[in-house]
Amino acid sequence: MEFDLSIEHRIIQQQVYDFSRDEVIPIILEHDKRATFPHELIPKLASRGYLGVCLPIRYAGAGRDYESLALVSEGLEWADSSVRETIAVHLGLHALPIFQWGTEAQKKRFLPSLASGENIGCFGLTESGCGSDVSGLTTHARKEGGRYILTGEKTWVTLANVADRMLIFAKTEPSRGTRGITAFILERGWNGVATGAIAGKMGVRASDTGWIKMDNVVVPDSHRLGEEGEGFKIAMSALDIGRYSVAAGAVGLMKACLQESVRYASERKTFGKPIAEHQLVQQMIALMQQRIDLGELLVRKVGHLKNRGVRNTRETSMAKWYCTESANATANDAVQIHGAYGYSDACSVERHLRNSKSATIYEGTTQIHQLMQAGYVFGFREDKPLRCELPAYDADYWQTAE
Repeated sequence: MEFDLSIEHRIIQQQVYDFSRDEVIPIILEHDKRATFPHELIPKLASRGYLGVCLPIRYAGAGRDYESLALVSEGLEWADSSVRETIAVHLGLHALPIFQWGTEAQKKRFLPSLASGENIGCFGLTESGCGSDVSGLTTHARKEGGRYILTGEKTWVTLANVADRMLIFAKTEPSRGTRGITAFILERGWNGVATGAIAGKMGVRASDTGWIKMDNVVVPDSHRLGEEGEGFKIAMSALDIGRYSVAAGAVGLMKACLQESVRYASERKTFGKPIAEHQLVQQMIALMQQRIDLGELLVRKVGHLKNRGVRNTRETSMAKWYCTESANATANDAVQIHGAYGYSDACSVERHLRNSKSATIYEGTTQIHQLMQAGYVFGFREDKPLRCELPAYDADYWQTAE
């Protein structure tokens, strides 16, 4: 494992930070205030290859590796968590599961339009009575000839009202628990599919969040992802990707908070000197840098494992847990350093603090990840290869048109 970024990775990192500074920051505060989704960013994200950054070129992707996904996630969340969420859900929780689990026909049919931004995808797993306990989902689908009839409701779905396609998980054999869950790709506009918005969020206000209702939706066999009963594995492998993006994004948020805090502490004076010279402020700054350094190492480790095709559920869980809690603590310290200004939307750290809290909840709460890590320590859990890992990155394959 190399600790220095390659020249190619440094270029990607610089490009995405430039994009965030030039395209995201000028518009995101207004979208956050109005709680509106920045539709105007979608074609710009697509034109730079970010919507399909680690999809092979043969499927219209950018052909980059999984570490590139982390760099894109970091750079986008440096500006705002909501924009990074779009990449995490559209690519990490929708397109990459199709690449990993789909047939060749499904890959050719669905992936190019996702990579180009012609279509946007979302991920529907959570229900009002089913969050961390996936076995409790009630959405169900019954087989009728060459199709399924699907009914149920999903909530807290990012991009629910923006997405053209929805990766939905339903029970096809309820008596089998998690082994009776199957994954389906639904299309907006199908009879029985309806979506709505969830308002009043504390943070990530520029991200679309909503619900999806499905009433006797007819789903053809061609839109089932994987085999019957593989839905739980597909969902968990997708979360390994999404959590990776969340962890990397949290590093970007911490970097933004550190930069703003260093600038403000160097300018603001109390008792005749800059507050940067006060030891307790220095302590908070030092802790920010420590969290960033550790977070970067955890994210880089996961990216290294993903590129090799090694299962990384434990490492991804650790990175997500550490980075999100650290981002929340760092944003809180940043507000404290800024004082009254940090408590107002005149400073970006106020928005970062609100945004940072959500990441400690979605894609596995902090408490769920703590239980997972304890399970690995005690031997209750183990990372056996279960077709739950992404294909190893192969530059010749990823960067070659078919």
